[in-house]
Amino acid sequence: MDILQAIIIGIVQGLTEFLPVSSSAHLVIVPYLLGTESSLAFDTLLHIGTLVAVVVYFWKDLVNMIKSFLSSIMDLPRGQFIKGLKEDQFKKLAWLIIIGSIPAGLAGVLLKDFFEGLFSNLMAVAIFLLITGFLLYYSEMVSRKVTQKTSLKEMSIKSSLLIGVAQACSIAPGISRSGATISTGLFLGLERELAARFSFLLSIPAILGAALVQAKDITSIFDLTTGAAIAGFIAAIITGYLAIKIVLKLISEKNLLIFAYYCWVVGVLTLILSYYYGLI
Repeated sequence: MDILQAIIIGIVQGLTEFLPVSSSAHLVIVPYLLGTESSLAFDTLLHIGTLVAVVVYFWKDLVNMIKSFLSSIMDLPRGQFIKGLKEDQFKKLAWLIIIGSIPAGLAGVLLKDFFEGLFSNLMAVAIFLLITGFLLYYSEMVSRKVTQKTSLKEMSIKSSLLIGVAQACSIAPGISRSGATISTGLFLGLERELAARFSFLLSIPAILGAALVQAKDITSIFDLTTGAAIAGFIAAIITGYLAIKIVLKLISEKNLLIFAYYCWVVGVLTLILSYYYGLI
């Protein structure tokens, strides 16, 4: 893999990790089109890059959540970490993120072999992309009809778990993690910005957990050209940060349908590609 190929794959990973179009699907398709192979070590490095992006973007939220969480479990005085009414909100958000992370953690451990087998199945990737498109389309339609939306104050543990289950399903290549979680949030009637922010914050333990599981593979990154690895890593950070800003802007404008159409187009093209190469 040369530097240009690494940058392209890094850009794709950064954008598609947070744009609701499935990064895992693109990490299967794009290297195939570039005529190269993306190793597990390199994919892990790119995921760490997107982890850096989301942590930087939501740094203040994360600091407030951690402080509030510590305040609750250590029985520290209110206001020692955060002053004002926001302390309870951040405390609740921290617990909802923890609870919502459980399904993906269990699925990653119990169904690891099943999900890994799907990555070599281009037709499965195509079908899952089509499913992601339908999720985005219909959740957008539902959200536009809901007049009384659920705020963080009203959000329940059940909603957090359901969004967590959606994240667990997104381990399959082609099911977008952000697409599945945001769509589920919209189906549940969450405020649009809350659905997106919760999705992005929920990605942090998921990406971190996956990176830790694959940490041993990072050592083989030295099999790659060092310059290529660094270039891809930086590209993933920059484009990941930009992707978060794009999604937050588009969801506030009620304009997620473009991603549904994109998933349908890429899904159909992938099916055609699979048929052409005799993979169906």
